Amino acid sequence: MTDKYLAYGRLSRGGRILFLRRRPGSFLGGRWELPGGTVEPGEPPSDTAVRECAEETGLAVRVTGERGAHSWDDVEGRPMRIHATVYALAEDEPGEVVLNPDEHDAFAWYTPEEAAGLELAAHFRRPLED
Repeated sequence: MTDKYLAYGRLSRGGRILFLRRRPGSFLGGRWELPGGTVEPGEPPSDTAVRECAEETGLAVRVTGERGAHSWDDVEGRPMRIHATVYALAEDEPGEVVLNPDEHDAFAWYTPEEAAGLELAAHFRRPLED
């Protein structure tokens, strides 16, 4: 069995968390998620969260802490274990979200209560709690 590592960022503004919607036709298309993605070989997961947030939203962020980690078996049945870590992110200056249209088609800022009603994977639910 192989291991795959993912890193995501929880960015908040005014009590609302940034969520991105995966574009239709992509893996899990139409579902909401936090900015993030695959950890590259030799890359610290916290750096992945910063890099992926920049690539997916155009925002410059920094890691301020870890929000939680979760592991599960691959949902498509491949012999793979997925390990995801969610980091708390902060901006020095709030910027404008500019999506990468190859990955996401919408963004929204939700309170933790509003986000609880979204179709989210388990590894995104625990980091919603303040």
